[in-house]
Amino acid sequence: MLSSPGIGSGLDVNGIVSQLMTLERRPLTSLDSKEAKQQAQLTAFGSLKGALSSFQNSLAALTSPAKYTAITASLGDTTLANVNATSAAVTGSHSVEIQTLAQSQKLKSANFTTTSTTIGSGTITIQFGTYSGGTFTLNPDKAAQSITISSNNSSLAGIRDAINLANAGVTASIVNDGTGNRLVITSSDTGLSNALKITITDADSNHIDNSGLSQLAYDASTGGTTNLTETVAASNATLVIDGIPISKASNKITDALEGVTLDLLKTNSGSTTTLNLSRDTASIQGAVSSFVKAFNDLNKTIIDLSKYDATTRQASILTGDSTVRSIQTKIRSAISDPLATASGDPSTLSEIGVSFQTDGTLKFDSTKLASVLNDPAKDISALFASIGKTTDNQVSFVSASPETVDGKYSLNISQIATQGTAVGNTSAALTINSGINDTLDLTIDGVSASITLTAGTYTATSLAAEIQSKINGEPTISSAGIKVTVSEAAGKLTITSNQYGSASTVSITGGNGKLDLFGTPVETSGVDVAGSMNGVTATGSGQTLTGAADSSGLVLKITGGSTGARGDIDFAHGFAAKLDQLLEEILDDRLIDSRIDGINSSIKDIDAQRETLNRRLVDVERRIRAQFTALDSMIAGMTQTSNFLQQQLSRLPGTNN
Repeated sequence: MLSSPGIGSGLDVNGIVSQLMTLERRPLTSLDSKEAKQQAQLTAFGSLKGALSSFQNSLAALTSPAKYTAITASLGDTTLANVNATSAAVTGSHSVEIQTLAQSQKLKSANFTTTSTTIGSGTITIQFGTYSGGTFTLNPDKAAQSITISSNNSSLAGIRDAINLANAGVTASIVNDGTGNRLVITSSDTGLSNALKITITDADSNHIDNSGLSQLAYDASTGGTTNLTETVAASNATLVIDGIPISKASNKITDALEGVTLDLLKTNSGSTTTLNLSRDTASIQGAVSSFVKAFNDLNKTIIDLSKYDATTRQASILTGDSTVRSIQTKIRSAISDPLATASGDPSTLSEIGVSFQTDGTLKFDSTKLASVLNDPAKDISALFASIGKTTDNQVSFVSASPETVDGKYSLNISQIATQGTAVGNTSAALTINSGINDTLDLTIDGVSASITLTAGTYTATSLAAEIQSKINGEPTISSAGIKVTVSEAAGKLTITSNQYGSASTVSITGGNGKLDLFGTPVETSGVDVAGSMNGVTATGSGQTLTGAADSSGLVLKITGGSTGARGDIDFAHGFAAKLDQLLEEILDDRLIDSRIDGINSSIKDIDAQRETLNRRLVDVERRIRAQFTALDSMIAGMTQTSNFLQQQLSRLPGTNN
């Protein structure tokens, strides 16, 4: 038995088998080449997909209609106030004089020896409102807050901490003035309407004396108890804009000029500064420039992946690929085809300085865009975003979907949205007695809650303010984002939900004050707006109306007006919106993913073929090696026979003669 191939015959069996197997492995090398090409295509399509996503992201800055109506605000003296503006602002300039800043009311207590001095226990009730002419008028937008002071936190420091933990619209601190410690209570909000009325329910049963917890009572109205001392009066911010005096409760003023917010910092009484409001063209220029750059980056990626170099006769990995050609053609067509815009002008990107060059890239002329932006007769918002322009000032465009078809839609309203109400059928009792007629159980917009009114004698107006304040401040109601307005007419109270539509409801379900305050109330649920677009019934929800058929996805807000014909809505998708929709289809409709899936499938097939071929090559090598091993053994045997015969012949007589 031979222990190593070729020993017996002298043949290089291992070398011969290796060379033969190299020939047999040629199909395996071919499979490796095919897989390398498939892997390269996989990487190429991944790069293409990433470039398309980046291009789509660049469109986000152009698809928002607000981008094209943005206003910038600047103040001549920037130390006076911080200013900003929304698209609702009107361009122009205004003179501004800030006379006084709004302040929060501050109240101080008498001196106490230490912060651990026991003051008293009971309940502190804080109300917000305006002092004028010896009367206190409740602020209906701020709920009264009650804070329980137990014997465990009845010290000066304990009361301070309890007030701060209650988040009751005030803050408390302790100031040592050198003669003792004073509790200082500060209204969290500035303005005349946020002055404090502090009522005490003292554990010693005397709620107005200057002993126990009632030492913190404060009511500056005529006949009220003022055991605290005012150190800073509540005051409004006062300013003059274009010669018009203005008074506001807050130093952050949002409603003096429409769309403009002034955050006052200091006064300039006796002088003026200039507020300039101008169109924000810089952000539009930047967004268009980014769009052009993103397209050119995408275009470079596509060219690099699919170009053919005629000089070197070298093709790229995706040269001639139909998917790449299709994507490139669709995007270029979407950019170059004119639009039927909602405004009608401009309708092509070249009109605003964006045009194709001979090499397929986009060129951006910022000067041309600036000229268009400075022309009030030209509206480029419809060139990029999905825009609907209405002819009725109480009808506004909210949004649209990719399914909304470009066109003009006539609007007909058959029902205006309303709010849910509960209207008393009798004049409300104006005296509220604790435990007698001070509670109401209500369900507002589907959320149930109970309130307890502060005992006292009211006017119909102040009672309405008290009820509104208590409802809006009730935690269950406020946490649900629900608000109501309470009004009175001829002594009868009305609770109105601030929400519109069929979900807007007000129901007074019980409480010992229901009969005295509302009698048998008439409760009416709100209704949704109803109507049609181009004769096709639309879906109403609150004040919004959503179209169907061609107007599917078109959302309008109808804030008032009459029923019947309400004009037209001229709608069109802009370039950015159309491109975004096209890219969404390319990326989501698996145009590229299907190719990637196909390539992965081919790679799996190649792996399977390679595995099959490797198994066959093992068998082939085993067979070839067996054949050469047999040949080696046979040659070795023949050599031994030859040697034996030569030995025998050499011994025959006369062999050497």
